[in-house]
Amino acid sequence: MPWNWTSPRWPDFAYDAAAMEPLERRFLLASGEIVGAVRHVDDADRDWLRIDLLSDEAVRTSAIEGEMLDRLSVQSSLRRQFGLAPDEPLARPRERGVAGMMVDVYSTWAAPLDHETLFRWHRFLLAHDPVLETVGGYRRHADAMQIVSGRPDRQVVDFEAPPSARVPFEMDRFIAWFNRTAPGAATPLPAVTRAALGHLWFESIHPFEDGNGRLGRALAEKSLAQSVGQPSLIALAHQIQRNRKAYYDALERHQKTLDATGWLVHFGKTILAAQQTTLARVGFLIAKARFHDRFRGRLNPRQDKVIARLFREGPDGFTGGLSAENYLAITRTSRATATRDLQDLVEKGALSRRGERRHTRYALRLD
Repeated sequence: MPWNWTSPRWPDFAYDAAAMEPLERRFLLASGEIVGAVRHVDDADRDWLRIDLLSDEAVRTSAIEGEMLDRLSVQSSLRRQFGLAPDEPLARPRERGVAGMMVDVYSTWAAPLDHETLFRWHRFLLAHDPVLETVGGYRRHADAMQIVSGRPDRQVVDFEAPPSARVPFEMDRFIAWFNRTAPGAATPLPAVTRAALGHLWFESIHPFEDGNGRLGRALAEKSLAQSVGQPSLIALAHQIQRNRKAYYDALERHQKTLDATGWLVHFGKTILAAQQTTLARVGFLIAKARFHDRFRGRLNPRQDKVIARLFREGPDGFTGGLSAENYLAITRTSRATATRDLQDLVEKGALSRRGERRHTRYALRLD
């Protein structure tokens, strides 16, 4: 059969539940670790963590679709929508829209899914787009909804979704399944299985003119949040972007069959890797708080400025490490002063050093 939805058995996906059991156990264990780690973060830092994780997901879920957003603008919009004091100018429409969707997903995770929720998310994402025929509603055009790749003169159809006329019926079935399989509902499914299967099913319907990938990832987050009883804040889009080709290859393969085991395992492993990224970010935040406690009042204003910039770069830091040239660019001081400052930071244990001469690089020393 060419596509999964053309089968008489659609949407009766088949999968090996035993293959998912180890992934389900690891997911629940890591969920507990994340909850436990966040408890060690004070309220102010917890707000910062929430903004940092949501803004990174907003930027990356858009980047997967080829749309580059301004991270600071997204963060400004998130702070404003969460009632925190903004420290950046008013966000641009695209950044404000994706931030609005992320806040809505975060705030309404426990509510049952309905058509209006999806329409609201779609309006957040694409209200600024003057080209789309339908914003805040399912696609209505008569043309085939196709996913294509390749050169313009040699395009290959990777997937064709059900005709627009079938979308309302298909989405009625999907939403009923989503709510029926939630924790405490009629036929609950394990967390990873439900999120992965729901993502594949939604992407196979492809119900909107645009934004299906971003909405599908938001649905996966809602599904996981319902399973753990709170927003999961896992770095799902972050992880998908890291392995974008493998994600699309797996999705394309499994939109041609109703045997979903391979997809569930692939997406499940992506979820587990995303959890580890979140744990690393929580650990980084805790280490940051300890670092500031340790060095409060011991650094000069130039050093404080560079340290703050290093922390803004996140757990990965500067690509290749902090160089003397980076220090000069940030502080606009003399080379001799930069050399003394960096040596002092190393001697105090704030930075580690590797390499020699022009290859010397520095990194934060964290607990």
